[in-house]
Amino acid sequence: MRRYETIIITDPDLSVEQREPILQRVQDVISQENGYLAFTDEWGARKLAYEIKKKERGYYIRFDFCGTVLAIDEMERFFRIDDRVLKYMTVLLDKTADIEKIKEEIASTQKTVEAPTEKGQTAETQVPQETAETTESKAPEAQLTSAKAPAPEEAVQADKAQTLEPETGESEAATSEAKEEIK
Repeated sequence: MRRYETIIITDPDLSVEQREPILQRVQDVISQENGYLAFTDEWGARKLAYEIKKKERGYYIRFDFCGTVLAIDEMERFFRIDDRVLKYMTVLLDKTADIEKIKEEIASTQKTVEAPTEKGQTAETQVPQETAETTESKAPEAQLTSAKAPAPEEAVQADKAQTLEPETGESEAATSEAKEEIK
């Protein structure tokens, strides 16, 4: 079995209920041909590079699946007939795809995505208490450090004064040594 990726652009004016039959039809075609739909990724409405059927925007949907050429042919036939689909493109990702490995990859990806969100939820509940305490304690320190630091204008003037006043003894000695080396 081969692994494919199909990207379709549908009419952006369609509601969710009007887009569902398209998604369902793709799932049905893949399952009829003993394929496996790994996932459906809806990218949403985006601006098109050029107008298609007098539309400047399109709703992008990506299907990642394993299947046969018969499934691809049936899906593309459906896309050509259906006026709701503006464009479609199918790309071969892997000639020898193993469905079990793909399922494992998806499961491991979902675990890594879920783990940080669980940690983030526990951290979110603790953060507001800590931030309230730290902002109260750091506020006086911030005022003290800003009073001690020189103003940006003063720092610039100090830098200009240092660069404009070279010591005469060192600069004359350096130029005379350089002249002797050239000779």
